[in-house]
Amino acid sequence: MDRVRSAFNGMIKSERYSRFTLQPAEDGERHIEVKLSDEASEAEDPSGGSPSFRPAPPRQSRRTVCYLALGTLLIFVIGYLLGYLSHRETQVQQVSCGKETETDAPLEVTPTAAAPAVAPVPEAQMDWEDVTQLLTQKLTSQAFDKTLSDFDLPRRLAGSAEDNQLASRIFDQFKEVEMDPWTDIHYVQLQTPDSKRPNRVLFGSDVFEPTGYLAYSATGKVQGKLVYGNYGRQEDLDVLHSKNIELSECVLLLRAGNISFAEQVDNAATKGAAAVLIYHDTTDYVADTALYGHVHLGSGDPYTPGFPSFNHTQFPPIKSSGLPKIPAQTITANMALALLRKIEGPKPDASSGFKGGLASVSYKLGGSENITVEVNNVLVNKEIHNVFGVIKGFTDPDRYVVLGAQRDTWETGYAKATVGTSILMELAKAIHEMVEKDGFKPRRSLVFASWSAGEYGSVGATEWLEGYMSSIDKRVISYISLDGAVMGRGSFIASASPLLYSLLENTMKGVKSPLGSGTVYDMGGKSNWMAKTLRPMSTDDPAYPFLAFSGIPSISFHFISPNTESYTYYGTKLDTMDHLDYQTNHHTSDMAAVAAQFAGQMALRLVHDHLLRLDVSRYSGVLTNAVRRVYGRINQLLQSGQLKGVNPNWLNRARGSFNRAASSINTDILNTDVNDKEACRILNDRIMSVEHTLLSPYVSPVETPFRHLLLGRGAHTLASIAETTDMEDLRTQLALATWNLQGCANAMVGNIWDIDEQI
Repeated sequence: MDRVRSAFNGMIKSERYSRFTLQPAEDGERHIEVKLSDEASEAEDPSGGSPSFRPAPPRQSRRTVCYLALGTLLIFVIGYLLGYLSHRETQVQQVSCGKETETDAPLEVTPTAAAPAVAPVPEAQMDWEDVTQLLTQKLTSQAFDKTLSDFDLPRRLAGSAEDNQLASRIFDQFKEVEMDPWTDIHYVQLQTPDSKRPNRVLFGSDVFEPTGYLAYSATGKVQGKLVYGNYGRQEDLDVLHSKNIELSECVLLLRAGNISFAEQVDNAATKGAAAVLIYHDTTDYVADTALYGHVHLGSGDPYTPGFPSFNHTQFPPIKSSGLPKIPAQTITANMALALLRKIEGPKPDASSGFKGGLASVSYKLGGSENITVEVNNVLVNKEIHNVFGVIKGFTDPDRYVVLGAQRDTWETGYAKATVGTSILMELAKAIHEMVEKDGFKPRRSLVFASWSAGEYGSVGATEWLEGYMSSIDKRVISYISLDGAVMGRGSFIASASPLLYSLLENTMKGVKSPLGSGTVYDMGGKSNWMAKTLRPMSTDDPAYPFLAFSGIPSISFHFISPNTESYTYYGTKLDTMDHLDYQTNHHTSDMAAVAAQFAGQMALRLVHDHLLRLDVSRYSGVLTNAVRRVYGRINQLLQSGQLKGVNPNWLNRARGSFNRAASSINTDILNTDVNDKEACRILNDRIMSVEHTLLSPYVSPVETPFRHLLLGRGAHTLASIAETTDMEDLRTQLALATWNLQGCANAMVGNIWDIDEQI
């Protein structure tokens, strides 16, 4: 205590603390008395008893208070400095300690003083031009020469040993480049011919046993009048009706093309046909060969509709509503020729387009001769493997673009599966190398998927979508299908969500033409590119379940021969390297490299930029056209008196809400600071909500899997509402469609307090 007192006295100019007390005053309050003295002996009583207290002279009271305040302040400062020095010494010892802390978690040294505020430095990002140059340099025709040869394998049916071996090989290649591969396993029911009881067609004395078949056909033996129905489109069946050809209980002979096998069979069944036969006419196809396909008007395993086919999960014994109720079978062109030569009945008008290319055949409509169709297909349980690899993003790794390709084939499947798989693998290697060696840092992730059972109607892909429905649609930015990317050389077509139209156009302008000068955009001419390039996405398009079932902006694209819409050899054993080389004028590797660059640029643009390149304004035109058709139909019914008490203005107002919400997103895009990560993420989530919220929440994915209001299939769609003849159903579906559309507009706005209530 004496040392402390001495130190304190020294700080106040050698004056020492003598004594203090609380002295009662006459007014009952207590006052502090302090005396500062030069002599220590004055502090104690000579007798050694209690110290004596004397009142401080009045002239010293103000001075005493000042000294007390100063002393208190100095004590506080000294304590703070001692604490700071001791804390700093401890930190230095911790940071500078030796081997004992090498295995410990890193220590953070908290700054002791507030650092001056520093503006955030924008994250370094590779220039887009550099990204595209790197990608083009790595995707060369020489690389594809080897990869196409490596994946040119014999027949590999879904779930077969060959299919599983290829899956393992792809898994290993993803692992080699450290793409954290994983496998998604499903147990599905596939339909195959019965090896002991072949499918048959009996017509008079002719008995045919075709080797090709249509998976998921109804089975059984039926007989009916043979009728020729061209492609089986609605307009074709209307021609038959105008010629008084009875379709009920008939066997309808159709040529493949224009619409899917499943749509052909569904149209025939709607008219009451008993069975369907489908063949390749030489007008559309060039060879007589067995034909394979499926007739499930849907996607995925039709025996677990809306559910994933996981082995450990139990589901009710239900079937997809898209399974046909009548038998369907493919036959060769020569078999069809034998039938058409014997068929009778009226001839179609020349303007009907019924006449095909088979020699010495007048293509009579029939309706008088009986024919028997016997389908004995059987269901088999198969384990299928989807294989994935990922390149993770650096900013938003939980948002990703998926690129996928079918792996299985009916036969060789060179254009159908080999090219797509090769593009998938080369893209994965190229982009991984860009990240590891060239400093490219994608903001979002890229997932590479190899699907099985694609030939049966995107079974593997759809089961994955069903299995992870609750999270995939909120995280997947877009799906890019690589199936059939190269079908020829000289032209380019695509099917896509309207959200991708602008990105598609810009990519066409950014990828060099495989024909030499110019770009892909120039291949179709520089005017009216949408009419020349875009095609409606059909139900059998591999990208369709992603778009219409899961609400993910999706695209499929095809480099193809001029003046054609499809590939001649799909679904046959003639889908080989030689035939594709012929279609590409022996530039298949060059075309594969260009297709890879095209898909790669689209994918990288979606993971490179701060804001997603999804243009919500592109839906405005599509929506306006759809609403206009409904509006016109309802007004027509109101004027005719068939419909009463329905106002189409509600739907039109919902359309207005959608357009205003789209405009607000575009405005916010212009005003958003791209260096503000949180603001960009919020805006990107609003953009991503558009496609998903266009799925109708009022229909079941079990009964109506393709729930998209504009691009789906079912009574809930605006296209169906514009055509329905059921007035009560029209009332219901119109109300539900209106609120579906308004709900989409509300989701696009973002904040609940900003929602447009002008409906």
